[in-house]
Amino acid sequence: MTPPRRALIVVDVQQEYFDGPLQVQYPPRDESLANIVTVVEAAAANDVPVVIVQHQMPEGAPVFVEGSQGWALHPEIEKRVTQAWKHVNKTYSSVFAGTDVAEWLRAKDVDTITIAGYMTNNCDIATAVEAEGLGFATEILSDASGAIHLANEAGRVSAEELHKTLMVLLQSNLAAVTTTAQWADAVHTNSALAKSNLVVSALEGRSAAALV
Repeated sequence: MTPPRRALIVVDVQQEYFDGPLQVQYPPRDESLANIVTVVEAAAANDVPVVIVQHQMPEGAPVFVEGSQGWALHPEIEKRVTQAWKHVNKTYSSVFAGTDVAEWLRAKDVDTITIAGYMTNNCDIATAVEAEGLGFATEILSDASGAIHLANEAGRVSAEELHKTLMVLLQSNLAAVTTTAQWADAVHTNSALAKSNLVVSALEGRSAAALV
């Protein structure tokens, strides 16, 4: 594999996911936060460009109102922000929608984005989907991201089930799913991470279902 030219995308590591109604439930948010800090430090140590993203909503919204406590970056991320980072606010799920992130990445000759942050079930998957159309390869860190419990008219799903299911889905076509430790090793050795494809995943899925 050709060595990837990576950038780390740190998605919405904001207080809303720790203290607000959108509290991340799986993996445990303190564990995922510690891993996000680890990947940020690994990126800095290996000259990997970093994009720090904050979601914002207008005055009167229930979450992410600019300037509110929930909108703020988590202190562990805030204190590590440097002038070299690309810092953007977004109003859509994908970090690319309505921002100049794609242009900034191309200017730095990046061909692969690594997603860490929140949430697996919204901004992370939206970013991975849009990255495909923009021509970027994607990696996502399973232990440096996280999901929430969901329930609505369509049913209910636990954060753990949702997160694990989305990791399988992403690995099947949209992203190389990996852990913080594996990613740090790949960055250090400048090596690519493998992902599956839809055909292989479908055949393996059919075989697994036949054994049940």
